[in-house]
Amino acid sequence: MMNSLPPRLREQDPGASMHTLSVLVENKPGVLVRAAGLFSRRGFNIDSLAVGTTQDPARSRITIRVDCSQHSVDQVIKQLYKLVDVLKVQELDANAVELELLMIKVSATAERRPEIISLAEVFEAKVVDVGPEAVTFSCVAGPDRLQALEELLEPYGIKELVRTGRIALDRDGGLGKRRRMRVVA
Repeated sequence: MMNSLPPRLREQDPGASMHTLSVLVENKPGVLVRAAGLFSRRGFNIDSLAVGTTQDPARSRITIRVDCSQHSVDQVIKQLYKLVDVLKVQELDANAVELELLMIKVSATAERRPEIISLAEVFEAKVVDVGPEAVTFSCVAGPDRLQALEELLEPYGIKELVRTGRIALDRDGGLGKRRRMRVVA
């Protein structure tokens, strides 16, 4: 499911890898477009993008997952700080807590429905809709767990599927190595 750089860009940047950035911004119109535009202008493919308000309704957090080299992500971080409404940029490492929401509609006859529901419940997926020919689940989990659920349900026939994109926070208590973080506000 992960996107990667187009082949022409991958050849130019063989050291590319996935990076997750957490960007705290003022909750104002146009901030997301300007932030995402930095990646677009550099030719980076955004693998995942999620935005939502924080505990302070005047601020939003943008979580961006991008495939590029460490040097390139360092340059993007510097450029993000030049945007007026950006308050804090943090590159999250592997210790960050990452979650996604998955909604998946699976073909399900009345006879197979209990079996499919039982399998999905192993992943703590919730039934959100049942129709005569399909059942729809929602599941909040880490990306690997959601991928495993998709693979488990695929033989039954996935009719539709959507994922929100990752949201992430650094772990508390110094377990995660904090890098490249500067508070502006």
